[in-house]
Amino acid sequence: MTTGDSERFGVCIVAWRSKDLLRRGLRALVSQPEVGEIVVVDNASGDGTVEMMQTEFPGVPLIENQHNAGFAAGNNQALRATTAPFVLLLNPDTEVQPGALRALLEVFAEEARIGAVAPQLVLPDGSVQASVRGFPEPSAVLAEAVGLARLFPRLGRYRRRDWRHDTRRDVDQPMASAFAIRRAALDEVGWFDESFPLYFNDVDLCYRLRQAGWRIVFEPAAKVAHVHGASTGQVRPRAILDSHRSLMRFYRKHYRGRVCPCEYGAVMALAWLTMWPRAAWAACRAFLRGASF
Repeated sequence: MTTGDSERFGVCIVAWRSKDLLRRGLRALVSQPEVGEIVVVDNASGDGTVEMMQTEFPGVPLIENQHNAGFAAGNNQALRATTAPFVLLLNPDTEVQPGALRALLEVFAEEARIGAVAPQLVLPDGSVQASVRGFPEPSAVLAEAVGLARLFPRLGRYRRRDWRHDTRRDVDQPMASAFAIRRAALDEVGWFDESFPLYFNDVDLCYRLRQAGWRIVFEPAAKVAHVHGASTGQVRPRAILDSHRSLMRFYRKHYRGRVCPCEYGAVMALAWLTMWPRAAWAACRAFLRGASF
């Protein structure tokens, strides 16, 4: 099957301190016929990423930020620089496998209201990464927090522990490490909300897509290798704080006044009270290893 201009991806990659992984991912992308354009945003990595791009990929547009603008703002920059009707968001620690992009486009072709398609993520050891969750509804998050979701799988609507990630199905929120989106859907619901500290901006986007009636499909035939946490793992304490703050931001935006006040308050209190001990413990471990905070 040939690939026309209307059946190509604009690939958006936001990079931070991941030069070697980014190089490998770009080498896997540049020769694929489904790639129409690639834009890389470097969030002030300072690790030689800019020099590597200029030397080895001079034809790939590079946006150099003078500070770390974050995931949401970086992707919005890349989106503004692309024009393709389908967008592929990729982390710099991913490597698209042969045939994956064609499989994603074939899903989009099945129905005009499919707004996004997520591939199956594969870890370096070859195992399938659990990359799909439900929306963090208060009851589901509380079931996870008190351990009921482990005892009663049907209560595990948030982490989806009972799903093997080997069947195509409609889902709530796939990881945005590799995430294909129809531009028309993005234009309708809006791009990334840059008010989120780091995490949950992808959850917020998926929530808005689903609320607007767009389908989000998980396609296991499309495979993308993923080195999980290659960037955020370098600043684990800060990532923990941002994760909890982002969850609270998501709740204020989408659930305040719309769910039971007791459940809403319980989740907000849980997020606030648990983030400090977790971040402190991660900081101690980072200090002992001589890692960054």
